Amino acid sequence: MGTHTSRAYEQELRDLKARLLAMGARCESLIHMASRAFENLDSALAHEVEESDRTLNIEEMAIDQMTVRILALRQPVGRDLRFLVTALKVVTDLERIGDEAVNVAERTVELAAHPPIANLQPKLAEMADAASRMVRMALDSFVEEDASMARHVLSEDDAVDALYGELLRMSMQFIRSQPERVEDGMRIASCAKYLERIADHATNIAEMVIYMVSGDDVRHFVSRSSSSG
Repeated sequence: MGTHTSRAYEQELRDLKARLLAMGARCESLIHMASRAFENLDSALAHEVEESDRTLNIEEMAIDQMTVRILALRQPVGRDLRFLVTALKVVTDLERIGDEAVNVAERTVELAAHPPIANLQPKLAEMADAASRMVRMALDSFVEEDASMARHVLSEDDAVDALYGELLRMSMQFIRSQPERVEDGMRIASCAKYLERIADHATNIAEMVIYMVSGDDVRHFVSRSSSSG
């Protein structure tokens, strides 16, 4: 590969990394917005999450096209090939993270029509923060090609699973204490499930980073309590 072509190729890879990082930042923003909307039962902010997700979907398609173009024209091998294959998977997980944030926002709009559930809303915000940290760390590990950081993401998933279990128990307690609000209790449980899935998508990204950096496929060798969820 000539010097000019090589420089252009390296720039294409840098541009792809930058776009993926920007998409990841948007995902984090959506999680935070959905969490704030839920905590404050803010329907306007919840609708803003739904609108913002459309931009994320457009970005997913653009990154897909960019990655496929590089694969077709540059015919990469080795680590570059693993990076591009990982990019295609990462962008899919990011888009699904956005979808889960929208799901939280939709449940928030429904909950906003009823009195707040004071003890559950802060706990769900705590879980959202933990899931968002996992997303950020997974994206950082991808951009920095840091397998050690990616493995740390895998270990963080247990804490999110613990919060998920705690929220489910609290939701069931709320339903038993206020059976007339069973639907609201189930909405809280659903939001917890959406956040647990966000953490799972962050874990997927981290597993792919380990593959990209080392060539080791750890997807079926990492024990995660959420794997049956």
